[in-house]
Amino acid sequence: MKVDLAPSLELQIADGLARAEPLRYLNLFRLILAGFFLVAGRPLQLGGDSPTLFIAAAIAYVAAVLILGFRDAERLLGTPRLVTLQVLVDITLLTVIMWASGGYRSGIPILILVALAGAGLVGQGRMVLFYAAYATVAVLLENAFRLLSGRETVDFFTVGITCIGFFAIAQVARLLAQRALANEDLARQRGADLANQLRLNRQIIQDMQDGVLVVGEGAVVRQFNPQAVALLGTPLREGMTLQACAPSLERELRRQAEQSESAHSLRADGSGKMLLVRVLPAGEANDTLVYLEDFDHIHRQIQQVKLAALGRLTASIAHEIRNPLASVYQAAELLREEKRSEMQGRLIRIIGNNAQRIDRLVSDVLALGRRDEALPEVLPLAGFVDEFLEEFQVAEGAASEGVVVSRVPVEVALSMDRAHLRQILWNLVGNARRHCSGGPQAVIISARAHDEGRVEMDVSDDGPGVPEALRSQIFEPFFTTHSKGTGLGLYIARELAEANGAVLELAPSGAGGACFRLIGRARP
Repeated sequence: MKVDLAPSLELQIADGLARAEPLRYLNLFRLILAGFFLVAGRPLQLGGDSPTLFIAAAIAYVAAVLILGFRDAERLLGTPRLVTLQVLVDITLLTVIMWASGGYRSGIPILILVALAGAGLVGQGRMVLFYAAYATVAVLLENAFRLLSGRETVDFFTVGITCIGFFAIAQVARLLAQRALANEDLARQRGADLANQLRLNRQIIQDMQDGVLVVGEGAVVRQFNPQAVALLGTPLREGMTLQACAPSLERELRRQAEQSESAHSLRADGSGKMLLVRVLPAGEANDTLVYLEDFDHIHRQIQQVKLAALGRLTASIAHEIRNPLASVYQAAELLREEKRSEMQGRLIRIIGNNAQRIDRLVSDVLALGRRDEALPEVLPLAGFVDEFLEEFQVAEGAASEGVVVSRVPVEVALSMDRAHLRQILWNLVGNARRHCSGGPQAVIISARAHDEGRVEMDVSDDGPGVPEALRSQIFEPFFTTHSKGTGLGLYIARELAEANGAVLELAPSGAGGACFRLIGRARP
């Protein structure tokens, strides 16, 4: 069985550190007391019964304090043994000094009380009671020897009361030390928790998408996160004023304070972005908490919500449209089989073409509604693309043979839902086929794998390419430059790619034509 000793070891280290400072003060008291006995003991009438013994005890006390006060002694003996040895030396030598100075009436028992109080602060466990018992025995024996030797003594009842005080002082000091250690440990633990909480809050603020500033009196910047610098487009520094770095924000804060508003928009001086500014008081201090939000991000979120609602609505409508549309298309086919005039045949073709266009639009909308049903699997791209091209050429007719070619290595694989990848390729290749020159190898499907597990697949054509002014709009829904297009092909392809954890982008313009790049993973 494995036993974790780390918590107990940490407690011992913390307990030792907590007792180290009181022990230093106690050693300083011992040194002063021993020096006092040695220097001023005789002038104060101490050691009258035995001057030689008094001087010897004082010298021994000074030597013991000096020897046991060095750090080497603590390292060699350990803190518990060192404390016990120091307390025993204190009681023994103070008892000898009391014998040489006239016994109980000399007042030395008061110093023994002080020594026991200090021992209670630095001692551990029941050893404190042992110190009190040793002091009691020493004082009683001193009074008994004084009685046996015919010297002046004190009533044993008075001495006994003092000895009871030894135990009381030692126990009270021990309890106070335990309480102090418990409070210190609790304070240390709460300090560590508070430090962790502050570190976590600081990390959260650093990673927030919104800018956060703490502004003090006089519009002085006290704190800020990196996003605030990015949104304002100007370097910030603690201690600088908003007037110097972001005057428009300073004017907005002053205006909101005057009109008691909590939120308003402004255009940042440095970045030129439209920002939503929210102002809140920062607790009881006079500081102000400022939140900066990017309006573009808010608009994107609103657009996503609208598109999601629109997707659910259009999916419901598409199901309702498909049934009567099938009837219209079937009726047009039946009319085409009958002998009709040229004008009637033309009208029938118009009905059929528009019915097919509506059917494609419905299919695209339904495909968009299935984006969250991704079931990724590892697909060998070479074989998958070959099967796709066979199906695509059958649908497009003989005119597409040799126009679209595959240059996908055999060893490249991509993790993606099979139906989603087919829909993405159909949209990309169909778009490239429509804009290419129509010659051999006008549309090329290529792929490559990278060491970090990333896979890139390109669909490129030799057409005129995407104009620079339209590159930012081609993935928007219902945007199209083709008279018969729905404007959903590239949008759906990108949505399906994101549903599989991939990215679809328009690669930078090369020598000519357009190149759409699908970036995914080789493994789930």
